[in-house]
Amino acid sequence: IGAADAAPSGTIQADSGPLSGRCTLDEPILETVMRDLRSIGTKLKYVMLPRARADKAHGLKQWDLWGPLFLCLALGIMLSLQAENSEQAGLAFALVFVIVWLGSGIVTLNAVLLRGRISFFQSVCVLGYCVFPLVIAAFCSLLLQIVWLKVLFVVVGFTWATGASVGFMSELVPEDRKALGVYPVWLFYVSIAWMILIA
Repeated sequence: IGAADAAPSGTIQADSGPLSGRCTLDEPILETVMRDLRSIGTKLKYVMLPRARADKAHGLKQWDLWGPLFLCLALGIMLSLQAENSEQAGLAFALVFVIVWLGSGIVTLNAVLLRGRISFFQSVCVLGYCVFPLVIAAFCSLLLQIVWLKVLFVVVGFTWATGASVGFMSELVPEDRKALGVYPVWLFYVSIAWMILIA
């Protein structure tokens, strides 16, 4: 009764964002890949350059998992190349994946339980990108297989990775729980640094 007379009326406004009028499904593959690579480069800049972190790493808040996946693959390949046989190579590769992904998940869960203001994938993204200095350390130790240089590279990479991620993660955890939020981050990077040292 009267339902036909109550038809909805109005207009729908189109989004006026940077991709308005263009669907990303229609863009060429090369353009999509280049856009993603530029995004990865921007996020790596936030990790490697302290001045870029002045805006509290706003660019890392737009999360993606491509960069952490590539960094995890690179680290796993480098550590498996240093193994003595194929069984140890497979174990090293798998261990990198388990520690990076499961470890970042546990650190994120800890931050959420401490009432942190962060999404799960955003935290995994930040922790994954902050592995980059350790990937560089693993690459340098693969090229120059001198023990004291390997230790130096890993210590510098660990310090850089921890500093980059702690600066971001400490902003998201309440003030009275910062130590509880930052300590697992430190343990996460200690475990990755230790894997690089013993490889």
